[in-house]
Amino acid sequence: MSKRMLSLVGAAAGIAPIVLAVLPAATAGAHGYISSPLSRQAQCAKGEVSCGDITYEPQSVEGPKGLKNCGANKYPELDDDSKGWKVQDVAGKVDFTWTNTAQHKTSDWEYFIGDTQVAKVDGKNELPGDTVTHSVDLSKFSGKQKLLAVWNIADTSNAFYSCVDLNIGGGDGSSGGGTTTPPGTTTPAPSTSAQPTTPSQPTSSQPTTSAPATSEHDHPTTTPQPPTSGNPSASNWAQGTSYAVGDKVTYNGKTYSCLQAHKATDPNWNPESAPALWQAA
Repeated sequence: MSKRMLSLVGAAAGIAPIVLAVLPAATAGAHGYISSPLSRQAQCAKGEVSCGDITYEPQSVEGPKGLKNCGANKYPELDDDSKGWKVQDVAGKVDFTWTNTAQHKTSDWEYFIGDTQVAKVDGKNELPGDTVTHSVDLSKFSGKQKLLAVWNIADTSNAFYSCVDLNIGGGDGSSGGGTTTPPGTTTPAPSTSAQPTTPSQPTSSQPTTSAPATSEHDHPTTTPQPPTSGNPSASNWAQGTSYAVGDKVTYNGKTYSCLQAHKATDPNWNPESAPALWQAA
């Protein structure tokens, strides 16, 4: 082999690892959180507790599998028990509804109180719907408890985390009630199985007055969708457009109403991904 050919081969070998090094790692496209009963990040999105960046991305509490905290080691405010999270009265079997802004193949969902796994639901390596509801038996617990729910993704090493503050056996047992008392310590009990139920509608999120934060996930710029028939006053959502409270737009065939005046400088602020800025009309 000629010296010139050897030089070319050596140069190519040196470039290869550099090319591999700059290629971005694939990230999970899935996002989700518990919207009913209100999880801590859902309370942030509704403006009931001051939480910082996660206010605009309640669906993005993502971290490695196996964590046992509310903030996935990224959002410490979600682990701050002194923030005055609303505690919701429940009893017996409790329906927990996940709102998924993007789907991904699922390994399973896990539910914990303290170190005790109280339920595990098989995801069967399938894509979940926009909402998923699980009925979890909490009848062996009582008083104020902090429940940790984990959505384990099948084809990545990550999971999504949600914490819900509950008063088990308190009030009328409805999942929508609650007080402003922070949760107490947990009382372990034996695990019980959970059965999926028909998905319910997610709780609408309300805005705060702080500016939206940019998502940590890479998303391509979204192409505006055709307007839905029957809504002549609603225009296509478009990145870079300024919106006022009450403005109506269409996105992926659905109509949304603006909750907070803003300029859509980030593709993640589309109506499907930013529940603090938009709600279904």
